[in-house]
Amino acid sequence: MEMDIIKHNREAWNRRAALGNTWTIPVDRQTVEHAKTGNWDVFLTPTKPVPREWFGDLKNKRVLCLASGGGQQGPILAAAGARVTVFDNSPAQLEHDRMVAERDKLRIVTELGDMRDLTRFANGSFDLIFHPVSNCFVDDIESVWFECYRVLAPGGSLLAGFCNPLLYLFDPHQWEENGRLEVRFKIPYSDLEQLSAEELQHKILHQEPLEFGHSLEQQIAGQISAGFVITGFYEDSFGGELIDPYIDTFIATRAFKPNKVGSSLLITP
Repeated sequence: MEMDIIKHNREAWNRRAALGNTWTIPVDRQTVEHAKTGNWDVFLTPTKPVPREWFGDLKNKRVLCLASGGGQQGPILAAAGARVTVFDNSPAQLEHDRMVAERDKLRIVTELGDMRDLTRFANGSFDLIFHPVSNCFVDDIESVWFECYRVLAPGGSLLAGFCNPLLYLFDPHQWEENGRLEVRFKIPYSDLEQLSAEELQHKILHQEPLEFGHSLEQQIAGQISAGFVITGFYEDSFGGELIDPYIDTFIATRAFKPNKVGSSLLITP
């Protein structure tokens, strides 16, 4: 079926924000104050904090928090000294960032839009992109990687979190209702193509986000094809889900946009 995925998922995340989903709860004032003194962590994946060395010196660094609304990562990075732009598909999520910025007197710019289209930003607009697990809510991620590469300055870095696609192999009903990991789907995965008509209609009527399980080739080789050099990698779990005893199902990568000098490439650590 044809539908406006971006519009549907925008309303779905507005609803999640209204219901208080874990990834929609803004940080408190104490967390911001700690970040101002250098005591902070942020997350690309559910449970493991991002290594601090992945950020370098954040003071006055131009940071794009991509598909990262909710008043969580953006305010912390701003309190740590970065010049932050939060870009998200959900107005409700962006409102949380604005609320924290006003409450704690932080300089944060908010932008509403589709993560695959960053044309409002000039080439080389940012020094760092922070992109937590979210590309599972768009059907095409190639454009995400190419747009990230374009808007990063040479020597800039992309920190990205994403789902291991094996997460989408399993029947969600058996997982959630019966506590069983039963293989049902193939990878790459799409709610639109692989759910039954009844299951898909249920997600649409209940404003649940539509999801897409991209292959590791699309996730990792996609970054490389865009021009990035991957220099960091770790895995993470849900933090208490049925599959956790068997395998970690989230991945984080650190990638650089090389500095080009003549015909050589300089990789900045």
